[in-house]
Amino acid sequence: MTGYGWGEQSQKGFKATVEISSVNRKQSEITISLPRELDVLEAQIRDEINKQVARGRITARISLHAADDHQAARVHVNAPLARAYVAQFRRLARDLKLAEAVSLDLVLRAPGVLQSDAESTEPEAFWPLIQRALRRALKVLVAMREREGRHLRKDLSTRIGLMRKAVARIRARAPEAQRRYREQLIERIRAAGLTNLGLEDERILKEVVFFADRSDISEELARLESHFDQYDEAIKSGEPVGRTLDFLAQEMNREINTIGSKSNNALISREVVTLKTELEKFREQAQNVE
Repeated sequence: MTGYGWGEQSQKGFKATVEISSVNRKQSEITISLPRELDVLEAQIRDEINKQVARGRITARISLHAADDHQAARVHVNAPLARAYVAQFRRLARDLKLAEAVSLDLVLRAPGVLQSDAESTEPEAFWPLIQRALRRALKVLVAMREREGRHLRKDLSTRIGLMRKAVARIRARAPEAQRRYREQLIERIRAAGLTNLGLEDERILKEVVFFADRSDISEELARLESHFDQYDEAIKSGEPVGRTLDFLAQEMNREINTIGSKSNNALISREVVTLKTELEKFREQAQNVE
């Protein structure tokens, strides 16, 4: 399911901004973009997202910067580290017999000498701030996905309704189709010149019953109707049902294929085509459902 959420929170001179988006995917895949100094928070951010989103490709971008009224607090000099760099630079210059003096520009370019307040603060201290901004963004994202979900539910229910009607029509025609199948077998026996055995012959009757049973689709129809009922229960549960719907689509496909292979009736075969068409649309939409 697709969606987008944005959240922002401020705390003690810092502002955290979170952008989170999702696109359709059968499994869960989360990509998180964080400032380098907050890398250790990735696992906590991932857990927070997993609590709200069970399926889809999720992209989260988190930024941390000084609030508008704390611009002067953005950067400070790590003086001890700067002195250590100067000592090492001078020692290297003596070893290499270089006369050049160590410039301020060189020292300031050394890694870690200029630090933002965020870099000099323990990352865990920012987690409450990040968490609040993330939850706000997730709330917007989930609301958007829920709106899409309501449209998907309507479409899926339409597909199930059409398949239910097709199954009802097949069930109404099934006894006639089975009777017709039995009559065709008897006609073939007569056409083969086996009338001298007598249609009441036990062997003939057994074969007729056996082949007629092979055309019986009552069990497949009952299982299909059971899958439809399971769909009704799933969408009422309030839980993520995407994987459940994938499984139901797979099982419905199995029963429909069996009905198609057993059927020797043109009208039932036509209904099987309808079932397959609607099931394919159902399966495509189900992949978008969380």
